[in-house]
Amino acid sequence: LHCGWELKHLLRGYEAIVKQVNQHPNKGLNEEVLRVSLQEVGLKSRPECCSIPPPQYYAQIISEMETLGWDKMVHIDMEFQTLKLKAEDSSGRQHMLTVRLKAKHPAEAPECSADLPVPLSVTWTPQSTLEQLYSQFLLVLEYLTEFWDVLDEIDEKTWILEPENPSRSDTMRRIAIGNNLSIKVEVDPRHPKMLPECCLLGAEHAVTPLRNKLNANMHLWNPDSSVLHNLRDVLEIEFPSPATHEKSGFSVECGICYSYRLESAIPDQVCNDPRCGQPFHQACLYEWLRALPTCRQSFSVIFGECPYCSKVTRLHLNTYSQYISAPDCCTQQSLS
Repeated sequence: LHCGWELKHLLRGYEAIVKQVNQHPNKGLNEEVLRVSLQEVGLKSRPECCSIPPPQYYAQIISEMETLGWDKMVHIDMEFQTLKLKAEDSSGRQHMLTVRLKAKHPAEAPECSADLPVPLSVTWTPQSTLEQLYSQFLLVLEYLTEFWDVLDEIDEKTWILEPENPSRSDTMRRIAIGNNLSIKVEVDPRHPKMLPECCLLGAEHAVTPLRNKLNANMHLWNPDSSVLHNLRDVLEIEFPSPATHEKSGFSVECGICYSYRLESAIPDQVCNDPRCGQPFHQACLYEWLRALPTCRQSFSVIFGECPYCSKVTRLHLNTYSQYISAPDCCTQQSLS
């Protein structure tokens, strides 16, 4: 090393790292690695910092990344302990794998996380490498490809009310059927084309015919067809799509707070009177009914008057978001 004796003393044991960095063709990466290495060298001179990994740790990471390919790296932190690697499944979807390395890498297994609907479990031994870890991640992506294909079709061809911005780990979709009428489906990542858990949401007079069709036509479910195609056949309906309908027709505001989204919640209670059918947030309706002088409660059911039509209503406090596994179907709590 051509430098002063003080710097040469601090860099003792790190000569191979500096040489490896200087020889790498990626200049931007050179500067990043060299900055991290010099930062470590500076800390090395401070007695209180004794937990810095040895030079071999950094040499190991650089060697493994050269084998895996630097083009797969999206981010690496200053400590060389957190890496973010990008990957693509067979359908062209982009995914991110976050790897948190331990100080004794590769003797200790790293912590791995990704936006997946199932837990990410990997096999690791002291002889394992980042390339082998990445290969396991690709296998998981291929295993889940059919699941994501099912949900992507639903997202593309229907109006999704919830979640507002689905992630790759989300297994639930609330699909609009009509005004104040929708269905929640919970797709099993391991068996994505089987009959999912279903929950019809809406006023009783609108939900009952669909519930009857679902129960009567369940035998028509074909695991070789897509979930969306099967739902159309079983319910005997055509779902509104972005090509034929505006989403504003299904995003009806709450009749109490006059907003559609209340934090992350959307209106999930509907007046059961066909002449009314006004939707409400459960939280808003609860506060409204509790404020009425005539309000009464029996266990988890609150009775009062609809804010719009003044008909006697009831609110079940613990029914929303409960699912009944197929072949049964649950109905959104209506106000009746």
